[in-house]
Amino acid sequence: MAKKPQADKKYEDSRRAPLMDLFPALAPYSSGFLAVDDVHNLYWEQSGNPDGVPIVLLHGGPGAGATPTHRRFFDPDHYRIIIFDQRGCGRSHPLGSLEKNTTRHLLNDIELLRKHLGVERWHLFGGSWGSTLALLYANLYPERCLSLILRGIFLFEQNEVDWFLYGIRTVFPEAWEQFSNFLPESEQSNLLSGYYKRLTGEDEKTRLQAAIRWSLYEGACSSLLPNYETITTEEQKQHALALARIEAHYFSNEAIKAENSLLKTIDKIRSIPAVIVQGRYDIICPIATAYKLHHAWPEADYIVVPDAGHSALDPPIRSRLIEATENFKTIKA
Repeated sequence: MAKKPQADKKYEDSRRAPLMDLFPALAPYSSGFLAVDDVHNLYWEQSGNPDGVPIVLLHGGPGAGATPTHRRFFDPDHYRIIIFDQRGCGRSHPLGSLEKNTTRHLLNDIELLRKHLGVERWHLFGGSWGSTLALLYANLYPERCLSLILRGIFLFEQNEVDWFLYGIRTVFPEAWEQFSNFLPESEQSNLLSGYYKRLTGEDEKTRLQAAIRWSLYEGACSSLLPNYETITTEEQKQHALALARIEAHYFSNEAIKAENSLLKTIDKIRSIPAVIVQGRYDIICPIATAYKLHHAWPEADYIVVPDAGHSALDPPIRSRLIEATENFKTIKA
């Protein structure tokens, strides 16, 4: 019999939990590029224990890329830590490319990487867009999944995209005003179309300006406390452009229709050990979506973090994610 959801108890548990810090910084013991087709080469790296239990990190976005900090969520003595940058992201190239860049391509890439690295089964660790990919991959390849560690649940349905574009202004009106005012008033009723046109246009200056506005908007709304970052270096600008282009591309073309909702596919993955970590004040991916997943999948542990937003680096979120990776050490490859 399925466990009865106990959201209130989980809430109280998360409030009492002591904070856990990131593991020390470490360098990869191997890295390389995987040519997945005639366009894209994916950067990958491995760190931690070469003989450890494999865990793969699926970064957010779409388009954000992975960072060295991501290695530090996992005990390097126990885990074989696998990190890669998705098509067009981070250190993969060509940076920002939209050609042959779809959800289906990304899922194929994950499986190609698993085979390339000789992994039989692995843990999946994904937040935001990474949670979407983890759920989709697990539906396709449940036999390859040791567990799922999910944060900031994003089911990639149209209402969630609309919330990002318009709903966030109810909480971050200043950030939204800067985001929307980049476009003429006549185009502000369809922000996605207006931004996509500029992010994929011929004028380089306009592309970069649009990308910076998009990236600053997302960054300002991602943490519990607003984080108004600056984008000044050429490298920062190019990565902001990749994030904004790929995100706008996916939002325009790849959203999952309600009739195909991932909530309807839970039976395929119900037996996989899983934990859902959700910030109570996550504004990018509001808790309502995680709550729906929790009710569809009560077998998964559901952790509501009462004093956190969206970012994996919000200390309370970070702590609960590390706790999950520690708890899943009991699962053997």
